[in-house]
Formats: sequence, C-alpha cells, structure tokens
Amino acid sequence: MTERLKEKYNKEVVPSMMKEFKYKNVMQVPRLEKIVLNMGLGEAVKDIKVVEAASRDMSMITGQRPVVTKAKKSIATFKLRAGMPIGCMVTLRGAKMYEFFDRFANFSIPRIRDFKGMPDRSFDGRGNYTVGIKEQIIFPEIEYDKIDKIRGLNITINTTAKTDEEAKALLKHLGVPFRS
Repeated sequence: MTERLKEKYNKEVVPSMMKEFKYKNVMQVPRLEKIVLNMGLGEAVKDIKVVEAASRDMSMITGQRPVVTKAKKSIATFKLRAGMPIGCMVTLRGAKMYEFFDRFANFSIPRIRDFKGMPDRSFDGRGNYTVGIKEQIIFPEIEYDKIDKIRGLNITINTTAKTDEEAKALLKHLGVPFRS
C-alpha cells in the first residue's frame, strides 16, 4: 500500500508545481528528502533516566528507535563531560518520512496550543525548513498520563528545492498551514 501523501504528491503537487514554477521536467520539481527530529536534553547531565524517557517518547512519535547523541567536549560550567548523553535524534526517510509528515501536518499541527499558523521565517536559504515544537504532547501517539515531563523538539524538513520560495510552495501544497 502506498502512502497517502506520496500519492497526493504525484497526482496533485507535481502538476501544480510544474505549472507554477514553469519546470520543463518532472525531476525538477522539489520533493521531500528527509526529516530529522532532534531533542536536546540539557537536564540529562544531572539525571541519566531523562534520556531513556525522551528516547521512549521519540520512538513512539516516529516509529523508529532514536540515536542517543553524546557531548563532544567537556564544559566545566555546565558540569558536562565528553561522552555524556545529552540528546537524541531520529532521521526519517522513504515511507516512514511520508507517513510521519502526513500525521504531523494533518493531526499534530492543529493540536498546537494558540496556533495561528507555522512561521515562514524558518527557512535556511537552501530550501530546508526547521520548526521548534514546545511540547511533545501535540502528537496523538503520546499519552499525557505516561510522560514524566513536557519536552520540546526540533523538526527539520530537508527538501530538494533550490530556493526558499520553492520549498514553501512545496510544503504548502503538502498541507502545512503557514501564517498569512
């Protein structure tokens, strides 16, 4: 079974983007490359169990086991030693990426408290979009009673778009509501 979003991309987004940006070839149309979710855990320096809880939450959100990131340098003022776990991240590609993006755009974004649209200033100049989420409880997979603490995470959506306006048009066609 193909993903719902992949079908929408092939049937609706590609023709409309080709018309809008006057592409000559279908392969010029930007597409999603990967989605990276990152959760920084500064409090993991004091309590190592925080990493386990965050990894559990992230694996429930993505359906994939996260990689625990470790500190590269020692920083004495933060009581941080090189090699200590201080975060976790997941890189999604292919079918899992499309399935996550579909759930994120259609179910999770509307659950954000006081939501007025996604900011359109979060593009990096090369067609990639990064958004910070303040609470992991916007994802329907997370049960509010089973979390120990509300944590935020960063979601980076990498596209093959050359410019920010192409990437914004792609994400808008795929269902991301931007501020007007």
